[in-house]
Amino acid sequence: MADLPFHDKDDFEDADRGFIAKLSPAVIQAADGRVIWDNDSYDFLQGECPPTAHPSLWRQGQLCARQGLYEVAEGVYQVRGLDLSNMTLVEGERGVLVIDPLISTECAAAALRLYREHRGDRPVTGVVYTHSHADHFGGVRGVTGGGVPILAPEGFMEHAVSENVYAGPAMARRAVYMYGPALPRSPEGQIGCGLGMTTSTGTVSLIPPTTEVTRTGQEETVDGIRMVFQLTPGTEAPAEMNFLFPDRRALCLAENATHNQHNILTLRGAMVRDARAWARYLNEAVTLFADRADVAFASHHWPTWGRGGIVRFLEQQRDMYAYLHDQTLRLLNKGLTGPEIAEAMHMPPELEQAWHTHGYYGSVSHNVKAVYQRYLGWFDGNPAHLWEHPPRESAVRYVDCLGGGSAVVTFARRYIEENDLRFAAQLLNHAVFADEGNKEARDLLAEVYTRLGHGAENAVWRNFYLMGALELSDGIVPATTDVTSLDLLAALSVEQIFDSLAIRVDGPRAWHERLSIDWYLTDLGERYRTTLSNGALIQQRQPADENADLTLRLTKDQLVGLLAGKGVGSVEREGDTGALQRLVAVLDRPAPDFAIVTA
Repeated sequence: MADLPFHDKDDFEDADRGFIAKLSPAVIQAADGRVIWDNDSYDFLQGECPPTAHPSLWRQGQLCARQGLYEVAEGVYQVRGLDLSNMTLVEGERGVLVIDPLISTECAAAALRLYREHRGDRPVTGVVYTHSHADHFGGVRGVTGGGVPILAPEGFMEHAVSENVYAGPAMARRAVYMYGPALPRSPEGQIGCGLGMTTSTGTVSLIPPTTEVTRTGQEETVDGIRMVFQLTPGTEAPAEMNFLFPDRRALCLAENATHNQHNILTLRGAMVRDARAWARYLNEAVTLFADRADVAFASHHWPTWGRGGIVRFLEQQRDMYAYLHDQTLRLLNKGLTGPEIAEAMHMPPELEQAWHTHGYYGSVSHNVKAVYQRYLGWFDGNPAHLWEHPPRESAVRYVDCLGGGSAVVTFARRYIEENDLRFAAQLLNHAVFADEGNKEARDLLAEVYTRLGHGAENAVWRNFYLMGALELSDGIVPATTDVTSLDLLAALSVEQIFDSLAIRVDGPRAWHERLSIDWYLTDLGERYRTTLSNGALIQQRQPADENADLTLRLTKDQLVGLLAGKGVGSVEREGDTGALQRLVAVLDRPAPDFAIVTA
């Protein structure tokens, strides 16, 4: 850490460049008075780094906490610090094009008001979603009610809704650890998440795109604003794109190149990303756009100016992902496992000296394991790991072998004294999983997690450790994120609606249930059959003309209403209405409060 270039203030100068005005106070409320965003709560970051934070992460927090309206280039503006992501506004002939309208409608509306206070009351004449994560589309109804061009990369709708529906409840629970919303914002608590400060908690919306970008080189013009696109699927998101404003010489890099090492696999959970493709698309961006851009900006952090700076930034980001990918493959082919490769991996000196390659959000450790997972999966080839006991059962046996819970705590204290906090955490985790009532073990594990969190350069690791400590001390903090807003449910395809039902079927309860339901979507002119068989709900589009137990005639909106728990109401029914009741009876509910640091 002593070798890091803390004397280099270029990032601070770039983060402040073009500043116009702040939102003051930077507190945004929902209609019911709830505070859904409070950037002022991070004012403590203006002070010196305390012993309870890693100096490199403290520096990143100071940069990310900057808030307000900024000019990026002539006619190009960004509002930063009013959500996890940035909202970019590009002035056109009649109004303004909005890029990535944040997570919440309330935050997006506040960002637009701040822009209009200083640039005039321009109407929103178009929207661009750079990719399929909610912090880049969720606030759209805060800037427009529709009726304008909305551009997005090919596959946007499928991925935007599927991630939030299929594994959404589990992701939301783990996001409590990743972003630490229950932690105090303080030098001892949450100091950001590396990519920004945290996620807003307002109303999530979605208006489907009107135009899909389907190929690199595609050009579109909205309100006189020309854009040239580069598709980058499988990078930071399954559907993502970079694009150039050739008349402004401004390059939007979406979330493909930000001022940190990003996640190959986010710790809240998602599909593993393709580091190899990510590096290649960054290289392609240099070739396509470097000679045509004077500034590069992204949907997080601050811009980079000048051709030399842009090329250096993109090439170092490229080399980082390529190195992580290639060296992981080299070492796994020598027989090293994911954890072993993570310990052996050292980044090149030039990349270590570049602030924007540091692991504030992703990390070398968990990214290496993600690359390993992408190619070889969870199993490391060791037969001893093929059929291990689940965590609690293993913990009971380990604790028994070590002489009981008190003995484990004694061993753990020895490792703490030797500053081996990692192994102390493993030992104490066994003690807690074996006996949740072991208060001594719980308290000591909370202390170890706190120390590990305070020493972490990675903001997400810090939040995970500190949330673990909090829940050991105070109990579980349930997820409160709404992963089933009406806009997201309405955006589901019919197939996705039935998929979302299928993953809620309690298999063992449904083993001996047999039923079939035909769903005739009157507004779409399509018929689907769902068949419950051996605990699996199977769907079929346009099935053969065989009698089902029940036929329902309804619109897609009514089907969405059923999914949202509104009942069958005026839906036309024919056959055994008990079939629907029997299906509903075997549907399970996700748990927003499942245990993580206890068994």
